[in-house]
Amino acid sequence: MDYAGHPADLDRLLEHGLTVIEDACHALGAQYHGRQVGSISHMTAFSFHPVKHITTGEGGMVVTNNDRLAERLRLFRNHGITNDARQRQNAGTWYYEMVALGFNYRLPDIACALGFSQLGRLDANLARRRQIAKRYSEAFTRSPVITVPSIRPDVEPAWHLYPIRVSEACDRGEFFASLRAENIGVNVHYIPVHLHPYYCARFGYRGGEFPVAEKAYTQLISLPMFHSMTDRDVEDVIEAVLKVSDDLTCEP
Repeated sequence: MDYAGHPADLDRLLEHGLTVIEDACHALGAQYHGRQVGSISHMTAFSFHPVKHITTGEGGMVVTNNDRLAERLRLFRNHGITNDARQRQNAGTWYYEMVALGFNYRLPDIACALGFSQLGRLDANLARRRQIAKRYSEAFTRSPVITVPSIRPDVEPAWHLYPIRVSEACDRGEFFASLRAENIGVNVHYIPVHLHPYYCARFGYRGGEFPVAEKAYTQLISLPMFHSMTDRDVEDVIEAVLKVSDDLTCEP
């Protein structure tokens, strides 16, 4: 998963000879060693949820440069059927076969048109997100109780999220509530999957199985990050975060 829009260490994953399915739902427009995310892994999934860089209202897209995988994906999105209604109409035939288990994952044409209409603004929106992330990092790097996101060399993140990690000496819940009291729309991304009741009940997880993810969860806070933020909006966030970090007297 390209968390927050920062590409995963894709070369390291691919060198093992496995089929790599990349979750790039946060990373539309990101670059990895000069290559566009979506052109590297065997399959790459993008999301067009309303909060993503491009939205179709809901839905998403899987891309691949492998013809066999592309055909399998087309079957999967269309009930496992070998052709669709438009293909049958063009061929002048009514016949089709269901050859695999599939689902109705077809994105409607109207939703696609909505997504296409935003493509021309993608580069400008990404540039603005990168400006905001740079300003945040410059402001918070000086704080002894805040760790800003790191960026690996030769990687250009898409900045779907801007998550900070607060010191273990801080009460993350209090930090979060104090920022909300300052009218800053912070959030937490994400609760570790294995700690949700469904997975606890089904697989017997009780916590402690994935200590790195669990520790990160106790420290993470996502700051506002969207391309329509004004400079004043960004400065309001910075002022509030620094004020709260000082008022809570967290020890680094």
